[in-house]
Amino acid sequence: MSLKKYNIPYLLVIVASLGYFVDIYDLILFQVVKADSLIALGYKTETELFEYGTRLFNFQMIGMLVGGLLWGIMGDKIGRVKVLFGSILLYSIANLGNAFVYDINTYSVARFIAGVGLAGELGAGITLISETMEKDKRGIGTMIIVSFGALGAVMAALLKKSGLDWSTLYIIGGVLGLLLLALRAGTLESGMYKSLDDSSVQRGNFFMLFQSKERFLKYITCIGVGVPIWFIIAVLMGNAKKFAVLLNVSGEVHTEDAIMYSYIGLCVGDIFSGLLSQVLKSRKKVVLTYLLISVICIVLYLVLKNISVELFYFMCFALGAGTGYWALFVTIASEQFGTNIRSTVTNTVPNFVRGSVWPITSLFKYLSITCSLGMVFSGYLVGGICMLIAFISLYFVRESFHKDLDYLE
Repeated sequence: MSLKKYNIPYLLVIVASLGYFVDIYDLILFQVVKADSLIALGYKTETELFEYGTRLFNFQMIGMLVGGLLWGIMGDKIGRVKVLFGSILLYSIANLGNAFVYDINTYSVARFIAGVGLAGELGAGITLISETMEKDKRGIGTMIIVSFGALGAVMAALLKKSGLDWSTLYIIGGVLGLLLLALRAGTLESGMYKSLDDSSVQRGNFFMLFQSKERFLKYITCIGVGVPIWFIIAVLMGNAKKFAVLLNVSGEVHTEDAIMYSYIGLCVGDIFSGLLSQVLKSRKKVVLTYLLISVICIVLYLVLKNISVELFYFMCFALGAGTGYWALFVTIASEQFGTNIRSTVTNTVPNFVRGSVWPITSLFKYLSITCSLGMVFSGYLVGGICMLIAFISLYFVRESFHKDLDYLE
């Protein structure tokens, strides 16, 4: 695909794409090396692995929620480019730090710092692209960033399968991130943002989102549209091995492989959702299509029994493809609000969606274990709730494909 054809700033797309690649690499790497790293630190019982694994994940997610708010506000106050490279620097240093932890406390701190850093890169990149490209072409830019970034998950899974030590894998992520900083020179700030230098308008005021009913509803619905994505990633893919046993899949399923195939699907899905959005001249129609595909894939994933490992992994791929509206979802959020709070929204929305993992997984565990409903039936219930939230939210979201973003709140 020719970037020139779509008037895409080359260096900005390269930096944002590579940054998101390393971002996703770290997120998925933690999931696939979590057990190995805890065992290396001396925590070997099933109880310890579950308890401390959950603790580390919670610290990471708290970091991402804090980071989403912090980087978003800073993006509106000091600039998108500074946030882009600041977040890359922080999560790169944190990645290196993860390689040298020596107990659960240092590991928890490292995951929190990593979470803070990981929260800023995508929002800053999407905001820059949205404000830099022509309004009817910006979807192509965000498509490239997210689809390429999703391959970071594939790299994490493949390197884990290669037999490299968990600490080495963290170091690789840190080094890759630091190398990205060399591309900082020549990356230009958004013209829309620079035009605010002569304005006295409030910038990065998070509470502006709650001062107007219309603004608040726009914000909440943007978050709601993305909720099913992390239900699929955290519940269905995160428990793929357990689901495979319950569904009597003929062969051993590895969670890291399920995640890898789902992210390959996410990459493919993002490419097609971006192109389809350009053809239909609509964001909402494409997201609706992908939500319907996700419903079908969730039902098939939970209902098909006695299938082969290959078919099970294909279902993981299909589920990932159904979540391939992630790029459009973040773009929609960016396009709903004015320049003075656009970074705040674009950073916090995807990270609040990521933060929805905690209530989603908690509800799933409560229904499946405490209420003894079983994983499959609980998957239907929780998935149904997530999908319902997304459909209702999408109904109220405004179409933004042709929207001019050069305005203030």
